Amino acid sequence: MSVFAVPGAYDRAITVFSPDGRLFQVEYALETVYRGPTIIGISCPEGVVIGAEEKIESKLQDPNFSQKIYEVDEHLGAAVVGISSDARILIDESRIYCQSNRLMYDEPVDVEVVTKRIGDVMQIYTQHAGVRPFGVSIIFGGVDRTGPRIFTTDPSGSYRSYRAVAIGIGRETAEKILEEEYRDDLTLEEATRLAAKCLVKAVQARDEKPTIKLAVVPMSTKRFRILSNDETQKYLAEVMGSGTG
Repeated sequence: MSVFAVPGAYDRAITVFSPDGRLFQVEYALETVYRGPTIIGISCPEGVVIGAEEKIESKLQDPNFSQKIYEVDEHLGAAVVGISSDARILIDESRIYCQSNRLMYDEPVDVEVVTKRIGDVMQIYTQHAGVRPFGVSIIFGGVDRTGPRIFTTDPSGSYRSYRAVAIGIGRETAEKILEEEYRDDLTLEEATRLAAKCLVKAVQARDEKPTIKLAVVPMSTKRFRILSNDETQKYLAEVMGSGTG
């Protein structure tokens, strides 16, 4: 192990690299993301699915205010993991950017363009003194002129495209299922069921009761829609009733 691996004073300022080339504050922000409830995104020829664990902190809490999935534009949604207040600011920024694009060009913005914009905002907060990185990662999923797309951002400001991806505390469990069961020819129904399975198994691996939320953007309508509780419960029951299958 490198003698420079110990943070020391290098984790006290966001603008200072450690001698072995690390920004510790960015790594700490990533750790916040990795410890958060699992989120997932899956694309298929018929559209995209995004989903999230809905973690309720108290029996007295209104379940409608544990939001992890947001509508960004008519054709685009997002799932967030990490510090919810940080996520809210970035979601607002992405919504404003989408509406500005519609006003200027009279067309919906590409999913990658929005993701890059938010990545640029996040990157700024890794190179200025007196600020900290955003402690959040976002999965953007939507249907644009290029088809169904899934992108992710992280606290460093980088962004990547995936066919299917999971982020958060249950990512290893979810990614194992995705690697085994994802196919390029999935229907939207199959992709939604797969997303539900990944989330349920990720929660069950921690011996917790699954509470999830799912949203879809079908290729046929190109309109974001959060599934109703009844629809979500149907997928939840299918997964719970299928055992380990």
